[in-house]
Amino acid sequence: MSFGQQQGPQSQWDPWKPQSQQQPWDNGTDRTPDWASLAEASETRNKRRRLLFIGGGALATIAVGTAVAMAVVSANGNDEASNKPTSQLPVNGDIPSGSGTAAPSFEPTSAPPPLDPKDFVASKTKDTAPLGPDILFPGRQLTMGSTVYKKGPTADTKSCAAAAKGTLAKVLNDNGCTRLMRVTYTKDTMAVTVGVAVFDTEAKAVAAKKQADEKSIVASLAGKGVKAFCDGAFCRSTTNAYGRYAYFTITGFTDGKDVTTKDTAAFSTGDDLAEFTFRQIRRRGEAQASAAANS
Repeated sequence: MSFGQQQGPQSQWDPWKPQSQQQPWDNGTDRTPDWASLAEASETRNKRRRLLFIGGGALATIAVGTAVAMAVVSANGNDEASNKPTSQLPVNGDIPSGSGTAAPSFEPTSAPPPLDPKDFVASKTKDTAPLGPDILFPGRQLTMGSTVYKKGPTADTKSCAAAAKGTLAKVLNDNGCTRLMRVTYTKDTMAVTVGVAVFDTEAKAVAAKKQADEKSIVASLAGKGVKAFCDGAFCRSTTNAYGRYAYFTITGFTDGKDVTTKDTAAFSTGDDLAEFTFRQIRRRGEAQASAAANS
């Protein structure tokens, strides 16, 4: 019995296609494969594949090159403004500042030197504030440290020699004293008179201070409940000057007792009143200097 072959389309066998089927050889006939045709077909397919690979690689290279070029252009575009030369930058008015406002500028200045208070009590041309014993020695008492001194009588004269004793009268006249103010303060049985002589200039006041000696004494001032003192007893005196003022003190006991080196209270009383007088004259200069600076 023989079996016939099934009729129908046969798919051509391609050795490069895994799904293709090899056409069966007929065992009954001697059909030798055409090896030359097969080799030629294989070579043709290999060439086609190589062309596809080369073409795909070229396309990929072009794509990569394009992407790199775009990246370079993009980078150059971002840095374009920052890499511009100075001539291409915006003008100053277009450059934003950090705070949005211009910093103020100031002309260099120097503060004037402070006024010297002593200049305002050094001559009558500047020392023009009101003056009197009650202005220079205000109130009814004064306190120095813990000691309180009661204010007694005051006196004011343009005849300086009339309120001076010993050699002081000549000293005041020789240097052109124009006014002599006096005030007396008391503490217990002690009394001290302060005399302030006024001159036109500081130089004249300093000359009067230098010319005064141990016998240059301001006359003590009694009254208003203060007994006379230093009329015949030994008393302690001082002399000093500041600005156009020379000031003197004389300290003694209202009971007529002499002042000795052991009477330290009498020395401290005279020193306290001399210090207070200096402060008052200096304050006078400070007040006038302040007024001039604020005018």
